[in-house]
Amino acid sequence: MCPPPPDRSPMAIIEIEGLKKEYRRLRGGVTVAVAGLDLVVPEGGVFGFLGPNGSGKTTTIRCLLDLVRPTAGRCRILGAEARCDLPSVIRRIGSIVETPALFPTFSGKLNLQLLGRINGIGATSVDDILERVGLADRADDVVKTYSLGMRQRLGIAAALLKDPELLILDEPANGLDPAGIKEIRDLIKRLANEGRTVFVSSHILSEVQQVCDRVAILTRGRCVAAGSVHEVLSQGRATGLFLRVERPDLALSALQTAGLDATRDGDALRVASPPSDAAFITKVLADQGLYLTELRPDEADLETVFLELTQDPVVEEVAV
Repeated sequence: MCPPPPDRSPMAIIEIEGLKKEYRRLRGGVTVAVAGLDLVVPEGGVFGFLGPNGSGKTTTIRCLLDLVRPTAGRCRILGAEARCDLPSVIRRIGSIVETPALFPTFSGKLNLQLLGRINGIGATSVDDILERVGLADRADDVVKTYSLGMRQRLGIAAALLKDPELLILDEPANGLDPAGIKEIRDLIKRLANEGRTVFVSSHILSEVQQVCDRVAILTRGRCVAAGSVHEVLSQGRATGLFLRVERPDLALSALQTAGLDATRDGDALRVASPPSDAAFITKVLADQGLYLTELRPDEADLETVFLELTQDPVVEEVAV
């Protein structure tokens, strides 16, 4: 029996409280895949769910979609308790968990038509979705001739059949080459721009930083950082200021003469100073007739922050 729903923010699409999932080993003992996870995903945009392999990402998604039962805690999705009210909102959710299940000897179009019939979706909608994911010209080819990136896009097309407001994608770019990763990245951006909320788990950090509005970093089944990409990046090491200027050699000499710890980095300069020194740096250069073309905080990138926050060994996630 489900507990009564608590007061809920109208902007929360996903709410996870104290989620815990344990698996018993065949030879005794317990593996903890998720260890008291708390997470809130707001409505709109792309939310990145990040973590090393084995950190509990897929197990969390399975609990959220009621594919496995949690040991403790609760999950709510679109305001419904995942454990017993999911059928009331399932038509508003599209998802891919791990590898999309497709019939390899059927065409991409036929795969979608078969899935569409289950949900009362007609052929016209299937054609529109194939166009949106960039597969219209290969719609009649059998799936076994598709590249891995095309299969991933077909899987996303299947998740879009119900025209969902929430899309959950588990490692959609896993195993893809750079071209395939870019295709998936561009597709995710388009879907979010349509007004959907896209919840995407990934460990491809450079892509996440380009496509996500907000992120959460998971390690050992717990959330160690969450917020906007900028907020999470600010938890990394402060690395000073990054600047570009004409005649960088002269600029470097001027900054060092002024007592600043400046170094050359290709055609740019890095200064080991806080952002509050930006006005002083600007004045030092202007006094020498040098004018900035770029000046910004030299933040750690997402990969650096990720490694700092997840450097401890992780608990191996058990497949079911």
